[in-house]
Amino acid sequence: MNRSSLRYRRGFTAVTLAVTAGMFLASCADNGSSGGGGGETVESGSALKIGMVNEQADPGTPTKGGTLTFSGYAAVTTLDPAKGQVAGSTGGSELGAIYDVVMRYDPIKQEFVPQLAESLEASVDSKTWTLKLRDGVTFSDGTPLDSKAVTDSITRYVTNKGPQSSLWAAKVDSMDTPDATTVVFNLVDPWTGIQSMLATGPGMIVAPTAQKGDQFTPIGAGAFTLENFSPNVELVLAARPDYYGGAPNVDKLKLISIVGAQPTAEALKTGGIDAAYMRTLAPILDLIDSGNPGFIDIPSLGYISNVNMAPGRPGSNVKVRQAMALAIDPETLNTRVNNGKGLPGQEIFQESSRWHNDVAPIGVDPAKAKELLDQAKAEGYDGKITFLSIQEPSAQATALGVQAMLNAVGFDAQIEYVTGAGDLVKRMYVDHDYDMSTGALSLPEADPFERLYTGIKTGGRNNATGYSDAQMDVLLDQLGVATTDEDKKAVLAKIQERANETVPWQVWGNVPNFDVWNKNVHGLQQSIDSIMLFDEVWKS
Repeated sequence: MNRSSLRYRRGFTAVTLAVTAGMFLASCADNGSSGGGGGETVESGSALKIGMVNEQADPGTPTKGGTLTFSGYAAVTTLDPAKGQVAGSTGGSELGAIYDVVMRYDPIKQEFVPQLAESLEASVDSKTWTLKLRDGVTFSDGTPLDSKAVTDSITRYVTNKGPQSSLWAAKVDSMDTPDATTVVFNLVDPWTGIQSMLATGPGMIVAPTAQKGDQFTPIGAGAFTLENFSPNVELVLAARPDYYGGAPNVDKLKLISIVGAQPTAEALKTGGIDAAYMRTLAPILDLIDSGNPGFIDIPSLGYISNVNMAPGRPGSNVKVRQAMALAIDPETLNTRVNNGKGLPGQEIFQESSRWHNDVAPIGVDPAKAKELLDQAKAEGYDGKITFLSIQEPSAQATALGVQAMLNAVGFDAQIEYVTGAGDLVKRMYVDHDYDMSTGALSLPEADPFERLYTGIKTGGRNNATGYSDAQMDVLLDQLGVATTDEDKKAVLAKIQERANETVPWQVWGNVPNFDVWNKNVHGLQQSIDSIMLFDEVWKS
């Protein structure tokens, strides 16, 4: 028996790896102000629901052979799951093809199902989880995927301070390997989030032979192996004939990233690519109306503004944050930025979410906003605030809309433009040199706890605003140990109430994610965070 301890001092190393994706998506995505356009079937984002669209009839027996070309949202920069945030927008589908995942989230059934695992069972108190591995699973180099390989890979992930490592270390006390096919996770507290962890970065198991000194080779147990990798250009993967689930139907995967949602949509229509991940509203509506099959996901807190709460910043005063929230109307922003077709709202969980509750958000009230602002000014605040934005049409439209609504109640709001997303990321998440800017937490439907916890917990790994509230910390801790959906929803309702009072973000709405493919593509599977799995995909 092997017992591996995972307790270590948490830090903020590699923070940008964990947060860049969410911020980038909200601040840089064209949310629908140009290009494409909805048709008669789906006229706006408000008509979208989480689930399949343009479902395909049974296509019959899969066809073997060929290459499937997939365009991701951002180009892949690393093939090491411990070196980057693993999500559908940031290499999750690409890495999943190489490593597979221990568990998969079925977004239709809203449950986790075994993938490389045979089962994952919780004790009555959810403090002990027992993982049973499938028999006969091997890495692409022929070595077995056994319990020691799993614990060694997770330990490597934590040691390398992967983006989800701090929460894992806080929750998982140790791992036991009573036999070659069993891993027992001993937790500090009751926690169901281990399921989502094993469906993302920590659950992408790296082969024991992958790391030799400073040299890393992407060796996993997935359905495909590396053929060619040109960072920021393309990734080509070849099918594994010895994959545990049987040889994939396609011979190769070509994984690229086309810059811009409209060019991506055009490439789908012309057959230049076979599948894509998108989160730009107008082309999404256009592709749905064109009959393209796919899966719509609507993560919560997808369109927000971060407000710097560091001492000396305007956002350090809760009255200022409340005044901004009461002054900025998401519906007005939606009209200016999305031609009225977006998913505006101030609530953390909109009606499309399984976590929606009946607690009303803070609301829009310019008169009350002016009253609170006047109180803050009487206490010494000069009314000045700067909105940081990139020079991109929809981002500029957002900035101008925010400026107008803030100035209308008495703020002196100015806009500062930076060249690109990289500059914005550095200013917001590394240097913390900003007053206000767009961002996103993109809370997955599968489990919103992790990103809420790391995003607004005092000292949280991804807490870019400096938000700190003792009552919210208690609520987050309560959410972390809740084990039923009913209990989680009850705590989330209290989190909404506390957010109305303390305003951890300015919430403006959501942005849909779309896993989309052409009509001749079949067998794609969805998982958590819009990750796609390609082991059963084929083209007719």
